[in-house]
Amino acid sequence: MSELRLNPITNDWVVMVGRQKSPQDYIIKEKRKLPEFIESCPFCPGNEIHTPSEVYRIRDENGWRIRVVPNKYAVLSPDIEKMRKEEGLKKSITGVGIHEVIIESPLHNLTTAIMSISQIKDVLQTYKERFLALYNDRRIEHVIIFKNQGLSSGTTIQHPHSQIAGLPIVPLQVRERAAKAMNFFDNTGDCIFCKTLNEELSSCIRIICNTEHFVSFIPYASLSPFHIWIFPKRHSGSFSTIKEDEIWDLAFNLKSTMAKLYYGLENPDFNLVLRSGKPAEGDLEYLHWYISIVPRVAQASGFELGSGMYINPLLPEAAAEFLKNVKTGGEHAF
Repeated sequence: MSELRLNPITNDWVVMVGRQKSPQDYIIKEKRKLPEFIESCPFCPGNEIHTPSEVYRIRDENGWRIRVVPNKYAVLSPDIEKMRKEEGLKKSITGVGIHEVIIESPLHNLTTAIMSISQIKDVLQTYKERFLALYNDRRIEHVIIFKNQGLSSGTTIQHPHSQIAGLPIVPLQVRERAAKAMNFFDNTGDCIFCKTLNEELSSCIRIICNTEHFVSFIPYASLSPFHIWIFPKRHSGSFSTIKEDEIWDLAFNLKSTMAKLYYGLENPDFNLVLRSGKPAEGDLEYLHWYISIVPRVAQASGFELGSGMYINPLLPEAAAEFLKNVKTGGEHAF
């Protein structure tokens, strides 16, 4: 029998269909192996001339470890002024903004699950540095950090990279979720994110990885199979408040969580999004930043497009149990 579950954070109803699939149905049967270097890849070492001039770099004695460059095919431009136009019902704003690429490693064939913890820590540190830098631009209203890995995630370059975009407006989805969280706080005095985390920790059945400062879990009403959230235990509305020891812990948690997907589902394509308020919103009692990971193992259908609802053919409890039992090869390397 089917069941509808409400996701209180996204405010989405999710149909858990009666005829459930098993976790094994989502294991990737064929996955192309990539080499460490591809001559035609603009992100591989030696091809730096094919990218715009970098705005940030982390290096060691062997050369660069991380590079940040303006996106060559940016959807927004930093070279124009922010101007609004209104004519009747027609409203527009100039496409001002900042769009950068974070090249996460010199090696072409890496993904988060098999990176060293120190490399992931550097990536997260870079996220923070660029997050703060983009918000220093008075034209920027919202900053999004995201990663597309694999062809079905929407990327055209397989080399490990993330993107950061500073927008001249706050997207409707961000506004609606913040309003929902504020309304919940007004009615209960609780942060809906903290309450969700506490309930997940109490039940433990959907927890994937629980470390000192972070918890990864599959939500009770996850929108798709193996959809994972990573919540900080310390309440904060903005990623900008993350501390040094928390970055290290998040690197370990993120690697552990992604390793479960990598070894359990044979390296699925995925999207990762860091959802956060502005630096000025770090102290808000109702807002809580977090990371969302969406493995691309299922496709939306006309039902989702027509209803605005989601169908999840894999119970979150079954997905979590499967991932918890995945062996990832022992201790993670620093």
